[in-house]
Amino acid sequence: MSYVAVYHIATPDTPNKVLTHFDDIASTLAEHAVRFERWQPSPIEKGASEAEMIAAYQPQIDALGYGFTQVLSVTGHHPQHVELRAQFRDERRYSEDEVRFFIAGQGLFTLHIGDYVYSVRCEKNDLLVIPAGVPHWFDMGENPHCVTLRLFNKTANAVPELTGDDIAVRFPGLDD
Repeated sequence: MSYVAVYHIATPDTPNKVLTHFDDIASTLAEHAVRFERWQPSPIEKGASEAEMIAAYQPQIDALGYGFTQVLSVTGHHPQHVELRAQFRDERRYSEDEVRFFIAGQGLFTLHIGDYVYSVRCEKNDLLVIPAGVPHWFDMGENPHCVTLRLFNKTANAVPELTGDDIAVRFPGLDD
C-alpha cells in the first residue's frame, strides 16, 4: 500500500501523521510541489526488455515532457543490491527533477523539506516527481524488488549532489 508518513526532524521515531488515501498523499505532497500520481497499468510481458517497458508507457512519458528515460531494475538477486541500497540511502539533490514510475515492486523515497521529512512508500503504478533541489534519499529494502522508469529533464545519468547530512540513518527505512 502506498503511503506518506510525515515526521518532524526532531522526532524520527514517531510520525506526526500517516496518510494512506491517494488524494491525501497527493495533496500533502503537492503543498511542496511534489507530484504523486497513479498511472493505469500497461500490459507488459514477464521478461520484457527495457525498450518494451519504456514503449508500454511511452504516451505517459511523452506527456510528462522529460527527455531521458531509463529502466532501473533491482531484485535481491542483483549482484550489487547491497551496494546500490547503501548508495541510494545517502541524502542527495539533483539540479533537475527526478521522476520515478514504479512498473513493479516497491520503494521508499524520503524527502527532507525544511524541518519535516516525508517518507513516501511507492508501489506498482505510482509516479513520483521530485522537483530539482529537494533533498531526498531512496530505500529499496533489504530484499529489494523494484522495477522503475527513471526520468530526467535533460541528461542521461544525472549526477546527484550529496548533501553530506547523515539524516537518513535516523529515519525508518522500507523494512522498518
